[in-house]
Amino acid sequence: MAGAAGRSGRKPKPTKLKALAGNPGKRALNKDEPEFKAIRSVEPPEWLDEIAATMWVTITEQLCGAGVLQVTDLHNVEAFCAAYSRWRQAEAACAKHGVLIATESGYTKNPAFTAAAESLRQMATFGALLGLDPSSRSRLIGGGNKKKPDNPFTNL
Repeated sequence: MAGAAGRSGRKPKPTKLKALAGNPGKRALNKDEPEFKAIRSVEPPEWLDEIAATMWVTITEQLCGAGVLQVTDLHNVEAFCAAYSRWRQAEAACAKHGVLIATESGYTKNPAFTAAAESLRQMATFGALLGLDPSSRSRLIGGGNKKKPDNPFTNL
């Protein structure tokens, strides 16, 4: 919640990721951070439709293979897959019916475009939490911010 005491600013990076990055801030690491076991494989929930279930299998295979998927992340995977399915369905409706649809009072914007846009926003949000885009993936692994040494003799 923005503006709340102790909750504003950047989200803290998990301790394991700080350690992997070499603890660049050199601050004491949180030894009391809860740890959850990584999931090796997980089947899609029965309520997901075929499109969402296919996406579930695709991303969980990758996340499990990288050892980053935990039971506490499954709701984000479900939300991402459901949003992906809604986006695909909305895009199909947009392609079928076009930008404008006929109404009693004339023409209006196809509501499927609004549904597609909202689903894309949800996919971006939940995908970033899971590290499913290049930008969030680089933040999760702590790369890209390390300054290279200027001294050409460092590696001799």
